[in-house]
Amino acid sequence: MPLGDHFRPPVSNQASWEGFHGGWPMVMVLDLAPKLPTGFAAEPRVHLGSYFELNVCTFDKDGDRDRHSDPQPMANGGVATATRAPSAPTLTVDVEFPDQYAYEVLVFDQTRGRQLVAAVEIVSPTNKDRPESRQLFIAKCANLLRKDVCVSMVDLVTVRRFNLYTELLALLGQTDPSMSPEPPIYAATCRKRQGGRTTKLDTWAVPLVVGQALPPLYIWLTETVLVSLDLEATYEQTCRALQIG
Repeated sequence: MPLGDHFRPPVSNQASWEGFHGGWPMVMVLDLAPKLPTGFAAEPRVHLGSYFELNVCTFDKDGDRDRHSDPQPMANGGVATATRAPSAPTLTVDVEFPDQYAYEVLVFDQTRGRQLVAAVEIVSPTNKDRPESRQLFIAKCANLLRKDVCVSMVDLVTVRRFNLYTELLALLGQTDPSMSPEPPIYAATCRKRQGGRTTKLDTWAVPLVVGQALPPLYIWLTETVLVSLDLEATYEQTCRALQIG
C-alpha cells in the first residue's frame, strides 16, 4: 500500500494522524511477536502530553495531620524538630516545559529482568515543532543508545521538515551522506556496539516518499541478533482498520 500523507487531505479527512499514530504501535507488536526469539517480548507505549516516571515515592500515613504543626513529643521524651527552611531561591522565572508525545514500541529481554534492548519511536508533529521539543526527543534517543538500546525512528510527519535522525547524528558529531539533502520523512535504525577497543555506531537510514511502499525496519536485540519489522504490512493493516485508503 503506498504511503499516504496523514497530515493533508484526502488522508487527513478520513482519519486523524493521532488515531493512526495511536494504533500503529500495537500492530507493530503483532508483527514482531512471532519473530522474537524466546525470552524477548514487545509492548506498545503511547504517552500523550506531559508525563513523568515516578522513581521514588513518599507516603504520609497520617494524611490528615497538618504538616506545618508544632513539633510533636517523641516516645523517648525528645522533640521532633522541623527541617530547616531553605533560603530564598537564587532565581525565579516563568518557564514552559514542552509536552512530550511518544508513540513507540519497546522490546525487552525477559531473561535479564526485562531489560530494554530496543525502541521503535514513531515521530509526532510535537516532537518536531520547536527546538526544545526536538532537543528532548534527541536527548532521549541518545540516552537510550548510551545504554546499549537499539533505537529506530519512523517519521511520517510531512508538515515539519526537521530531520531528527540527522540532528541526533549532529549531537554525536557525525553526519550521514545518504541523508543529503535531508528528507523530511524517513526511517532509521541506530545501534551502538563495541568494535575492538572503540565504540561503533551503526545506522541504517532510508528516505521515505509519499506514494511509495515502506521499507523493512531492522531491529537489533543484541550485537548479533536482529529481527525485521515489516513496516509496509503493519502500515497497511493499520490503515485498513481505520478505513484509510
